[in-house]
Amino acid sequence: MSKNHPLKELVRWQKKGVPKGIYAACSANRYVIEACMERALKNNEHVLIESTANQVNQYGGYTKMKPADFRDFVHSLADRVCFPKDRVILGGDHLGPLTWKNENADSAMKKASVLIRDYVKAGFSKIHIDTSMHLADDNAGKLLDTEIIAARGAWLCKAAEDTFNELNNSNINRPVYIVGSEVPIPGGSQEEEGIKVTEAEDFKNTVESFENAFMKLGLQKAWERVMAIVVQPGVEFGDETVHEYDREAAGKLCGALKRYPNLVFEGHSTDYQTAAALKQMVEDGIAILKVGPALTFAMREALFSLNHMENTLFRYNPEIRPSNFMETLEASMVKNPANWEKHYHGSTAKIAYSRMYSYSDRARYYLPVKEVNESIETLIRNLKSVDIPLTLIGQFMPIQYTKIRKGELENSPEALLKDRIVNYIDDYIYAINP
Repeated sequence: MSKNHPLKELVRWQKKGVPKGIYAACSANRYVIEACMERALKNNEHVLIESTANQVNQYGGYTKMKPADFRDFVHSLADRVCFPKDRVILGGDHLGPLTWKNENADSAMKKASVLIRDYVKAGFSKIHIDTSMHLADDNAGKLLDTEIIAARGAWLCKAAEDTFNELNNSNINRPVYIVGSEVPIPGGSQEEEGIKVTEAEDFKNTVESFENAFMKLGLQKAWERVMAIVVQPGVEFGDETVHEYDREAAGKLCGALKRYPNLVFEGHSTDYQTAAALKQMVEDGIAILKVGPALTFAMREALFSLNHMENTLFRYNPEIRPSNFMETLEASMVKNPANWEKHYHGSTAKIAYSRMYSYSDRARYYLPVKEVNESIETLIRNLKSVDIPLTLIGQFMPIQYTKIRKGELENSPEALLKDRIVNYIDDYIYAINP
């Protein structure tokens, strides 16, 4: 018998009327993951770290990591900050044929099967199965039938279950599953479009279709571990706007959840919601809050602030080679526009502004680029060589200035960087704890 999954306990609390939740950090960034772990240490909590199918897959994804590589990377960071690895939950997000949607169903689903098997083999135990997209031989002119989506999802779940059984390891958690995908594609929306809350009837149909598909493949036990449905509760963000959670607008949808004793909702794109809105979401049964771009947005904010401090401190010091971080990031994004050009629109000036400051943070795709990463290392090394004056920290990072004055934060560039990320994490910590 494998162990009980800690996320199943979350469902039990919710159904007892205790509004407990968890946030999922969807990031492959070292500083983001370390910040999540260091913050969780204070409350003795689990961390849920997720990668998407286009980030991490059997071919390496855009991070150049396969699932086992990502697991090892996260575990190495846990060792680095002395975080217990048994409190790390690894999640796979949008696992399915998304990356191969331009191929016919037979080819795309075979690759999706290998993908999900590799995630399970690597120890990922929270599996979001997403088969909602049209494939090349589907009729693009009509909505994809829920029954087709569910049948493909059940087939992938069987691949995951078979793989777990082959592992024959009683010391690890059986996977829990998330199904449904009433959200934009991974990475955020590409257009400023109207946000429509999932209809309660559509949610009900999704549950029934998936349950039927699971039963047809003999996946009764696996269905008991389907713990959440992805819905659109009315939250999203664009370039400069945030669609705030409206409890009243989501009322019918959240009310329908009460009929299902083993299910909660998973909310994607919760980035930039207020702490109060996030708490309302958890109270309304949206117990899993996904966040990604906001965390690297916070990191980018901190790096810009540190770059301004560096420029001020070393402007007239010819012995210090400046990092030129902001200029290096901009040059890298202009040189390779593939990761942002579909997301930013308008005049040349507006697009240039968006590259640096958009809520739809695309700069995160460029932080691992060799010259950008080297500029970050130079920036941190330069600031480590001096005692950063408190007056300068107060100018550019006033929240961190106050923490340093109170003795709550070390005055070092890496501590400042991670604590800016923690400012965003703290909203989630507030929301997920009753």
